[in-house]
Amino acid sequence: MAQTDVLLTKQPAPQMVPACELPHKLYDVARNTAYTSSGLATAGFRSARYLVDEWFQNCYARYHQAFADRDQSERQRHESQQLVAATEALAQRTQEDSTRKVGARLQDMHCWKSELQHEVSELGTETDLLLAQKQRLERTLDATAVPFSIATDNLQCRERRQHPDLVRDHVELELLKEAELIRNIQELLKRTIMQAVNQIRLNREHKETCEVDWSDKVEAYNVDQTCALYHNQSTEVQFYPHTAKFEESASTPETWARFTQENLYRAERERLASVNLRVLIDCILRDTAEDLRLQCDAVNLAFGRRCEELEDACHKLKNHLHKTLREITDQEHNIAALKQAIKDKEAPLKVAQTRLYQRSHRPNVELCRDAAQFRLVSEVEELNMSLVALKEKLLEAEQSLRNLEDTRMNLEKDLAVKTNSLVIDRQKCMTHRARYPTILQLAGYQ
Repeated sequence: MAQTDVLLTKQPAPQMVPACELPHKLYDVARNTAYTSSGLATAGFRSARYLVDEWFQNCYARYHQAFADRDQSERQRHESQQLVAATEALAQRTQEDSTRKVGARLQDMHCWKSELQHEVSELGTETDLLLAQKQRLERTLDATAVPFSIATDNLQCRERRQHPDLVRDHVELELLKEAELIRNIQELLKRTIMQAVNQIRLNREHKETCEVDWSDKVEAYNVDQTCALYHNQSTEVQFYPHTAKFEESASTPETWARFTQENLYRAERERLASVNLRVLIDCILRDTAEDLRLQCDAVNLAFGRRCEELEDACHKLKNHLHKTLREITDQEHNIAALKQAIKDKEAPLKVAQTRLYQRSHRPNVELCRDAAQFRLVSEVEELNMSLVALKEKLLEAEQSLRNLEDTRMNLEKDLAVKTNSLVIDRQKCMTHRARYPTILQLAGYQ
């Protein structure tokens, strides 16, 4: 039998020979000329088809063919045994190498899986911390509404001050500064809240990306772990003829590792950005709380000084009012005395004028300009001059009294204005400012 070098995967098709009429075989019959046969019926014919030599040659050919077939079979058995041993060793070696490769792959996936799990945990913790900072920002923003309402209410209350106390004093400047500071802080807090919201969104997106990557690696890890446990005696194994090929969408070890590295790099970058943002938020909350409390103290100090100024002004106004009232009383007494003095001069004037009138009726030469006449005339003139002087002084005293009355009214009005301003600043503004949030509320802790 000839040795075949081609391994057939299926039974060859039978060779079909077309049917046709075979030619008739002609046989040459050798005649017997040397020996005679018994009987004339067989004369001229051989007794057998083959010769002895041919028979021996046929036996030898069969021996040789059997020997060749046995030798060929023996060689094939030997080669088959070698091939079986070689393929068995190759299969065992390749299986062991595949198992080692799968084990190494499991170690790599476990390493990356642990890194991803750690990063997911860190991102979750960082996101929770950033959420707490965001809540502090929101509480601080809500807390700033109270100082802003207090500042605006103080400004509106001080608008009810009366002239001339409706001045742009240091208290009003500090209140305007406080209102502007609160507005700026509120804008800063709103921008920071939006930044925190955006950072929280980025943290969650990268956390979700790492979780998806981690979930894929867990699934792949379980698959490879199951594959690593398979052996030749496993009952779950079976033939899958079409799996020994690479998928076009399959990644390479380099792209696989780079994908996870990039996910971890981006996640760590956002986590560090979140940490920096938390530090910034903490600084902002601390600085804003300190600025608000410092400005509150400055406004309270300005209110205290203004109230002291108003109290001093009220005290001085009361003192001047008291002196003015006392002066008014004295002036009224003075006017009454002047009127009495004028009234007292009427009787002497009447006496002097009556004397002159009576003396003007003296007869003839008796109507003399004697010393008595001169004295009476001078007396009347002196009395008239005294009356004029007293009336002028009375007019001056009455004008002075009117001036004092006007001054009293102005003092009383100014005292009422100062008292009203003091009530507004102390009883309304200062009392309202007692509701100012604490440093913990402004820092977002409460």
